[in-house]
Amino acid sequence: MYFAHVGGLLATGLRDVTTDLGALDGTGWWAVVVTYEGKVTCARFDQVRRAPLPAPSGPWPASLEWTGSLDRQGYEDGVRRIRAYIEQGEVYQANLCRVLTAVLPPDSDPLVLAGRLASGNPAPYAAAVRVPELTVVSASPELYLSRDGDVVASRPIKGTGVTAGDLLEKDRAENVMIVDLVRNDLGRVAQVGSVTVPALCEVEQHPGLVHLVSTVRAELAAGQGWPELFAATFPPGSVTGAPKSSAVRIINELEPEPRGPYCGAVGWVDADRRRAALAVGIRTFWVEHDLIRFGTGAGITWGSDPRREWRETELKASRLIALASGRAVRKQEWRLDR
Repeated sequence: MYFAHVGGLLATGLRDVTTDLGALDGTGWWAVVVTYEGKVTCARFDQVRRAPLPAPSGPWPASLEWTGSLDRQGYEDGVRRIRAYIEQGEVYQANLCRVLTAVLPPDSDPLVLAGRLASGNPAPYAAAVRVPELTVVSASPELYLSRDGDVVASRPIKGTGVTAGDLLEKDRAENVMIVDLVRNDLGRVAQVGSVTVPALCEVEQHPGLVHLVSTVRAELAAGQGWPELFAATFPPGSVTGAPKSSAVRIINELEPEPRGPYCGAVGWVDADRRRAALAVGIRTFWVEHDLIRFGTGAGITWGSDPRREWRETELKASRLIALASGRAVRKQEWRLDR
């Protein structure tokens, strides 16, 4: 069964699938997944209603064994490489990620995983999308783009701790740098003078951790639609770095595997009402053939400690990997500076 469950809405009756972002300026209700590398999937559904997740119709493995694209040594070496690039003046911040992979039996039902995340790790931008050649289950806490008419907003996350007491000045500096980047990105398609920052570095509580979150808002200039919005803002600044072009080049050099839907965009667009909510594809699982993948990462600045950044990636992954793998979720008893 093809479906999308996004923003509390259940969409069924798949009508068509396109790679054309311009379709989102047309008609209909669309589930949208864009990979970090820019592969677009827009799926239009005929029936959309407010409803809970459908009940699973298949099994899920009792356990999953995960391997990573970067081990601890490889990740910490990557942090040191980024710090060297910062020292050379090539970048101020870059997000370094690793991808975890497990073998998944072919009859596994992603609705089991979606249900586990909904109960064990509720998230403001949770999503489950299954369309031809694509299955994504996300518990994202981060808004990439919302839209209400011509008003668009982004809520970048930068800064992570087990508690608010773990947040450092480095986390605030990291957040402010990305807010500036998002302001500049939105400014490329916004009416002059309309870009504002209604909230800066607010502490938000999420299951098992806290984040620093800011809000950037703008009003679209005439003639600017979804293709222009993506061209100006994608990939999201919070998962690339600043300057974005340099950060993307360094990411491509240091990360051994593609990110896929992780760090891309996952959400919905109601073209008829000109409303939308697209999340940054973090805390996100996706299925490729007989494999399930999950990404985790951290923003690296000059003030980054390699060991602490590795621990941050573990913190972000641990709860969701436990839920997917059928293990008990335990309260975090370690701090990021250990």
